[in-house]
Amino acid sequence: MHPDVIIIGGGLHGLSAALHLCRAGFRPLVLEKDYPGRHASGVNAGGVRRLGRHFAEVPLSVEALELWHQMPDLVDDDCGFSPCGQMLIAETDKELAGLKSRVRDLAKLGFDHEKIVDARQLRSIVPALSAHCAGGIWCAEDGAANPYRTVSAFHRKVLASGGRVEAETAVTGIKRAAGGWIVETTRGSHQAAVLVNTAGAWGGKVAQMIGDFAPVDPQAPMLMITERIEPFLTPVVGSAGRVLSFKQFDNGTVLIGGGHRGRAVPDDNITALDFTGLRTSAQTVRALFPQLAGLRIVRAWAGIEAVMPDAIPVIGPSVAEDNAFHAFGFSAHGFQLGPIVGRLIAELVDTGACSLPIEPFRINRFNDPATGLS
Repeated sequence: MHPDVIIIGGGLHGLSAALHLCRAGFRPLVLEKDYPGRHASGVNAGGVRRLGRHFAEVPLSVEALELWHQMPDLVDDDCGFSPCGQMLIAETDKELAGLKSRVRDLAKLGFDHEKIVDARQLRSIVPALSAHCAGGIWCAEDGAANPYRTVSAFHRKVLASGGRVEAETAVTGIKRAAGGWIVETTRGSHQAAVLVNTAGAWGGKVAQMIGDFAPVDPQAPMLMITERIEPFLTPVVGSAGRVLSFKQFDNGTVLIGGGHRGRAVPDDNITALDFTGLRTSAQTVRALFPQLAGLRIVRAWAGIEAVMPDAIPVIGPSVAEDNAFHAFGFSAHGFQLGPIVGRLIAELVDTGACSLPIEPFRINRFNDPATGLS
């Protein structure tokens, strides 16, 4: 029996779309060229945050957090989610003024989840922080989850719900056919009425096969993990003036990431680390937490991620063809959005409309002179 929907890309967004389509009565097939979670979805920092989002993403992020707090009801697993809070630190009065301006602008849009804290409040939440820090933004219900556990939970739930997932199945061609689409792969062909592109760093190539254009820049966000130390930190910590994402796990290890990039070679499925960037990340941690000087790094890695020129994703219908949809280009901050984006794609497939605003994410914005993007 042919599937109703073919989804290209078996990361979190593809699996989430498949699960929500199953819940809506569809029979999805997910095609993954490697295995689910091989790239960005399974190897990121696991941040579950509304904090610091591009304003266009905020409505989606707020709704996504509701799903994270209900994750066992969705996939029979809490995915390691902990609402430990997220803090964005300002080291100077100038940085704190910028954060206050952001919170005021966010409030004008009707959102109040970001709270300004002064230096005293900051240190009551993050006692180990260096004394020079001036304040920050606090999101108490944000947190973190286990990326690979999350992808695995969605994968299992898709299969249990009647969906299919074919790993090690690379797409080699896409063409129109009577009644929908034919997708050629390294393991044969498949046909369905609807096509969904959640191919991550390869999303631009899949879009081109459909007839759309998106200037994807494959990048390699890097992460490091340290040796175990005594507990000193509960929330996830970021910095307003530096590139940083920082948290401590229950086992005492510390994860250091935030934005320094290695080199991605998507055609060869490999990444290369940039040790200068890793050193800068380590120096940032030492500046904010001086007591960690000398802490040993155990390992470092990088995933392959799709970054867009405006650093927000492509979500929505194809402009070149009917019955084709996109969700890719999450620019190293898509993990938290996975559950809600899957629901929105299912809504588009089922009804042609979305319950949340996705106009800023349209794929044809890159051909729009008003955006200046290309």
